[in-house]
Amino acid sequence: MEYRYLGTSGLKVPVLSFGTGTFGGTGPLFSNWGTSDAMEASRLVDICLEAGVNLFDTADVYSNGASEELLGQAIRGRRDAVVISTKATLPTGDGPNDAGSSRLHLVKAVENALRRLSTDHIDIFQLHAFDAATPIEEVLSTLDMLVRAGKIRYVGVSNFSGWQIMKSLAVAERHGWPRYVANQVYYSLIGRDYEWDLMPLGKDQGLGAMVWSPLGWGRLTGKIRRGAPLPKKSRLHETASFGPPVDDELLYRVVDTLDAIAEETGKTVSQIALNWLLQRPTVSSVIIGARNEDQLRQNLGAIGWTLNPAQLRTLDEASAVTPPYPHSPYYRQEGFARLNPPIGG
Repeated sequence: MEYRYLGTSGLKVPVLSFGTGTFGGTGPLFSNWGTSDAMEASRLVDICLEAGVNLFDTADVYSNGASEELLGQAIRGRRDAVVISTKATLPTGDGPNDAGSSRLHLVKAVENALRRLSTDHIDIFQLHAFDAATPIEEVLSTLDMLVRAGKIRYVGVSNFSGWQIMKSLAVAERHGWPRYVANQVYYSLIGRDYEWDLMPLGKDQGLGAMVWSPLGWGRLTGKIRRGAPLPKKSRLHETASFGPPVDDELLYRVVDTLDAIAEETGKTVSQIALNWLLQRPTVSSVIIGARNEDQLRQNLGAIGWTLNPAQLRTLDEASAVTPPYPHSPYYRQEGFARLNPPIGG
C-alpha cells in the first residue's frame, strides 16, 4: 500500500480508503448501496487492514448512524491501527438545531459520533456541507475548541465551493484556528468538475482530496455498455437521482475507452478508472466502497501498477468536456493558456 500526506498536514493516509456507507444500509439510498451486518462489516475491515487500507470513512447520516456504530464494533480492540474519518452538518432529525454547523449542533454531533464509534477521538472530522446561516467564526472556533479538547485531530470539508473554502481558510489564519487539510469531493472520469476551481485551490492552499464515488455513482463498474439496458441488479435503478448527473454520450465514450485499455492491460474497467484518479494532482486518497468481499478485493486491485502515459492521455481525451466560463478561454486561446495552464491536464 502506498501512503500519502493528507494535504499539507503531517498525517499519512493510504491511497485507497474504505467508505462504510454500505454498513447497516437502511432507507431508499443506503439500502441500495449495501446492507452489511456486523459480521460482514468486520470481515471487510479485516481485508482492508490486511491490504494496508487503514482509513475508514463514514458520516452521521449514513443509515441514521448505523454505519458509525458498525464501524465502531468492527474496529474494537484495534482502534490504534485505524484512522477514522466522519462527517456532520446534514440533517439528522426534524428539530430546528438538527442540522448545520452551529456550535450547538457540531458539539452534539461529535459527542454522538464518539459514542457510536466507541472511541474517544475522531482522526478526521469534516463538515458535510457549507452552512450559510452560521458565521464562519462560530464554525471554526468550535472546531478549534474540539481540537483542543482532543476530540478531533484534523478538520476538513465536503461539498464546499471554492470561495467558501477560501474564506474559511482566511478566517482560520486570522485567528490561529485549525485550517482545513482535507476536501472530500466527487471526482471521476465522468465527473471532472473538481479540476476547474477546487483542484487549483487545493494545490495552492494544501488541501488533500479524498475522492468519493470514484466510479461515477456506480457507472464505471464495467456493467454498463453502449446500447444495452441497465443490468437488473444495478443500484442506479433506485439511486441515480441522488447522485451527480452524467451525460450519456460522455459516459459511453469513457466506457468504450476503458474497455479498450482493459483489453491492453488485463485489468478491469473499475480498476483502470481508480488507477487514473491516483495519478491526478492533489489526490490524497480515493474512497472505495464494496457490498461484499469480492467487490472489495477487485477494487484493491487498482494499486500496485500504473497506467502508461499513452493510456492516461487517451483517458484524459475521452473524458474531457468544455470547461465553464471563466475557464474556457484558457483552453481556447494561447494567451490565456500561457498565463493559466490547467492543473488537471
